[in-house]
Formats: sequence, structure tokens, C-alpha cells
Amino acid sequence: MLYLIIKAIHIIFMVSYFAGMFYLPRIFVYYKDTDDFEANKQNVLREQYAYMAKRLWNIIIAPAGIIMLSCGLIMIGLNSGIMKMGWFHLKLTFLIGLLAYHIWAWKKTKNLQTLNGKTLETSNIKLRQINEIATFLLFAIVFTVILKSYIIEYWWQLLLGFIVIIVLIMATVKLVNKGKK
Repeated sequence: MLYLIIKAIHIIFMVSYFAGMFYLPRIFVYYKDTDDFEANKQNVLREQYAYMAKRLWNIIIAPAGIIMLSCGLIMIGLNSGIMKMGWFHLKLTFLIGLLAYHIWAWKKTKNLQTLNGKTLETSNIKLRQINEIATFLLFAIVFTVILKSYIIEYWWQLLLGFIVIIVLIMATVKLVNKGKK
């Protein structure tokens, strides 16, 4: 029973964490979108976006991430046999990717605080594409957890499907943002 309660808490905070990780890069995009605004409007909006990013990180992303991670570690402690399963090793690999994305987002959030209204160096389209990484990671992690041993057995079909999803999402991002800097 304890394991299931911890698992439910883990899932709830995973949803909260990803909600924050989906929105944070949008704030970076909005910040970058102000490049062509007149100075007063640009300064007000950039100050607001930097504030929003900092609050989102400190109030939602970091606490949800800590609780999600803690529950995950507790579940491993309660069921250490999971560490011997191939699908779990794949999930851990995707979680390493999520950690790298998390660190990038944290550094970008910190950078936003020190820009003092200056422009972000990352291009608008690159920020829009980076915004989709959390989606790809969520797909990979959830499919791995739900399909478990099937993920190993049918790996090439799933990989092909995943690549198709990535290509479609990236093409959609490029198409929707065609003509933006």
C-alpha cells in the first residue's frame, strides 16, 4: 500500500514538474519575441518575463522536481528488484536526458535574471524547438514505463514511431513559425 501511495505522489508531482518545464521555455520565447518592441514596452515585458521564469522555477519546477525525485528514490528503495529490469535502465537513460534539459533550463533561467533587459543570444526558432524537448522526453519516459518489457521486444517499431513524432512536431514548429526570426 505504501508503494502505491508513493507512486501516486510521484505521478502527481511528475505532472506538476512537466507543466513547469513545458511553460518555462515558452517564457524564454516570449522574452525573445520582444526584440523588435519599442524600448519602454520591451523593458517592462522583459522584466516581467524574467520575474515569471524565476517564480515558476522556485515555486513549481524545483519543489515538484525534488518531490518527484524523492518519491522515485523511495520507490526504488521499496522495490530494488526494479533495478534489474531492462525497461527501467532505459527509463533511467531518458531521465539522464531530462536532467540535462533541467540543467539547461535552470541555467537559462539564471541567465534571464542577469540580462537586465538585454536580448537572449539564442535564436527565436531554436528556443521554439528546444521547447519541444520536454514533450519528447515525456513521450519516451511514459511509453517506457507503460510498455515495460514490450519496449525492449518491439524497440525498432517504437523508435521509428518516436522518430516520426519528433519529425512531425519539429516540422510543425518550423511551419507555424515560418517567417519569424
